[in-house]
Amino acid sequence: MVQAVCVFCGSSPGADPAYREAAAALGQLLAELGKTLVYGGGSVGLMGVLADAVMAQGGRVIGVIPQSLLDREVGHTELTELHVVGSMHERKAMMAELAEGFLALPGGIGTLEEFFEIWTWGQLGLHRKPFGLLDVEGFYQPMLAFLDRLVEQRFVRPEHRAMLIVARQPVTLLAAMEAYTPPPVPKWIDREAT
Repeated sequence: MVQAVCVFCGSSPGADPAYREAAAALGQLLAELGKTLVYGGGSVGLMGVLADAVMAQGGRVIGVIPQSLLDREVGHTELTELHVVGSMHERKAMMAELAEGFLALPGGIGTLEEFFEIWTWGQLGLHRKPFGLLDVEGFYQPMLAFLDRLVEQRFVRPEHRAMLIVARQPVTLLAAMEAYTPPPVPKWIDREAT
């Protein structure tokens, strides 16, 4: 069971109001389902919307933020727990340890970097946790097409591409994460098609 969900998302609200609406809807759903939100500890952008929505419903929120970002006054001060760490690397490691599943809302480079690292760890068998994308208004469609090209060009195995869960609605994504069965742990990496 995925009780603690790590969410990667933008520190900006983005251009489309649908992104904020999706973050708020996801936060409300997490609280209603009794799931703990684990996230980057920010008070701005979609991060702030998400955390505020969980807290408004009486839910549990664990933030993990580097001291350097807290010093810039972007840390959320009203969370259930806020862990202040020394670096971005420590932040990602702690979030990965605290969570039982991962998902990404729309976001920028940082969101993608965090999400792809989790996917890489899953591909290598370093964790067996589900991960997915909340594809708000088709935000991730161009990237999904590129991922399919990576498979076509034999840089990503089909079974590793199939690990990625994609849904347009939070309830659908969370249900798919609950039903996730990870592929066998790889015994070796094929140098021709990793």
